[in-house]
Amino acid sequence: MKTPVFAVDVGYGNTKYAYRDANGAVTTGIFPSLAPLAASRALSAYGESVFPTRKVAKISIGGIEYEVGPDVPITAAYGRTGRALADAYVSTDNYAALLFGAFHFAGVTHIERLVLGLSVHNLETYSTELKLQFAGEHDFGHGRVVVEKVVVIPQPLGSLAFAASGRRGGFGRDDAHLLVDVGYFTTDWICARGFTMDDNRSGGIPGGASHVCQRIAKLISRDEGEQVDDIERIDKALRERAPFYFYGKKIDLARYVALADPIMASVATEMQNEVGRLHDIRSIILSGGGAALYSIAIRHTFPRAVIELIDSPCLANARGFLLAGEAGLARERGAT
Repeated sequence: MKTPVFAVDVGYGNTKYAYRDANGAVTTGIFPSLAPLAASRALSAYGESVFPTRKVAKISIGGIEYEVGPDVPITAAYGRTGRALADAYVSTDNYAALLFGAFHFAGVTHIERLVLGLSVHNLETYSTELKLQFAGEHDFGHGRVVVEKVVVIPQPLGSLAFAASGRRGGFGRDDAHLLVDVGYFTTDWICARGFTMDDNRSGGIPGGASHVCQRIAKLISRDEGEQVDDIERIDKALRERAPFYFYGKKIDLARYVALADPIMASVATEMQNEVGRLHDIRSIILSGGGAALYSIAIRHTFPRAVIELIDSPCLANARGFLLAGEAGLARERGAT
């Protein structure tokens, strides 16, 4: 399938993608940002006639096979789930495997504009690298995919574009908003008047849902007297408000979230140091998979600000990347 614009938000927590189908409708997909090494033997294949087939794909990077997809296991021995939590994440094979996984599950074979996002504090360091690495022809084990051009934008701009697309008012050229994207590993923010970023009031730092989950895991380890490595299971339980079990024991995560408040408060305070008291903005718009988790800390830090949680916060960046890519492609075509 050839598509004019394919948008991918390869987050630390989940990989999200968006494109338009043949009828012009926006199609989205999401799967965990886990890329464990593919098993040398697939015992699960022997049960396919009895049990549902897992939705996963083997992605080959430099001759090494990784497994990615919606049904990739979120648990593994000693926490080796294939999660990469580091500033240099976009330079890893895990990142490439997840991006190619998005290509595979969407069924794209030719992309005119691939739109990717980067954390604000990593934009200058890695944007050129991404453009060079992923433009051109690729074969990751499922046939050739051609990418004509790669566009890299700050992650929160995706949420800004998506938020503005669904409203008739409040996003004029003189209207200021603070977009806060709380991800799995980083929290990024941009202060924008209309669609013009204020560089002095925009930034980002490591600090997201994973830091809270790691703190909770350490506290449970302390109380249970045994190492807890399952931050993916903790994250899933928090997002879905589901029980968390450890050796069959049901553990109340709410009290551990309260004990992790200082982590979230420190991120909100660091952001306040950059953006000020926000008396000049119309609203703070929260996006990202960790938005709900951090909302209380942000409310305490900015008690007088109007705070909104964007619709479908986990997919907001990918959908906004698509809109931004389409607008950019239209301008390029109009200039020729």
